[in-house]
Amino acid sequence: MKFDWQYTGAGRQSVRAFLTAKGISRTLLKKIKFHGGQLMVADQPVTVRHMLTMGQTLTVVLPSEPAPVALTPAATPVAVVWEDAHFLVVAKPAQVASLPSHVYPTDTMADRVLGYYQRQGYTNQGIHIVTRLDRGTSGLMLFAKHAFAHTLLSEQLHTQQLQKTYLAVVAGHLTYTHNRITLPIKRAPGSFIQRTTAVGGRSALTEYWVQQQFTRAALVRVRLHTGRTHQIRVHFAAIGHPLLGDKLYGGPQLAGLIRPALHCAQLQFWHPFLGRTIKLTAPLAADLVQLVRMLD
Repeated sequence: MKFDWQYTGAGRQSVRAFLTAKGISRTLLKKIKFHGGQLMVADQPVTVRHMLTMGQTLTVVLPSEPAPVALTPAATPVAVVWEDAHFLVVAKPAQVASLPSHVYPTDTMADRVLGYYQRQGYTNQGIHIVTRLDRGTSGLMLFAKHAFAHTLLSEQLHTQQLQKTYLAVVAGHLTYTHNRITLPIKRAPGSFIQRTTAVGGRSALTEYWVQQQFTRAALVRVRLHTGRTHQIRVHFAAIGHPLLGDKLYGGPQLAGLIRPALHCAQLQFWHPFLGRTIKLTAPLAADLVQLVRMLD
């Protein structure tokens, strides 16, 4: 991956300072130096101490990223929603883990994307998950294709420039058609997986809008303003409206649903290399469509 940037400052500036302002981290600079990358001005190698003058173009060549040794390339196809040289957005099925664990060691989304990269013949095979989803959640999942892209999108997560919108089916009748849940979240006592709302937890903000109110459940559109583990599931359970199918948080079991009724339906982010907003959508998963029809 190669980038050409022209320096337009009036005074002199070091390559290090210039690249830091572009978002290239110290870690990535080390990789460029020691793992096959290049820094050049006028086709001549330079170091980070080189002083740029107005009008000079700095060429940055990122080192190729090999496949992670912890992953096993999977032959399972991925549903590509959008892709360019920097990012890949796929539609994740429910019941597929994002990353390997001792419980789900293979055929995760990371394994499937690695398999896709290899079948496409991509030189870069680093796997950078920007927006991770719980195993039971379906919908849009964003991968960065190189470490620099990952750094820039991770920053957008912190500034909320990257936005995720979910659809969920929750139990009961919601009093408010639009509301915010602001309960802090922390790990539940005695559990490695389960979370709970409690004083002393990390701040969390979930905003929702009711899309359809049924007799015993509601379809809601949800926007996360923070990114706590199981945040949507924990927040709705805390206000007495757990997600249908969510056994971990007491959700009712209906229509044979075997996972939480949660789907990442929309993803929006600023593309730092194209200079424009990318907005993508994914239709509701088939099992949740069936659930909504049964409730209607």
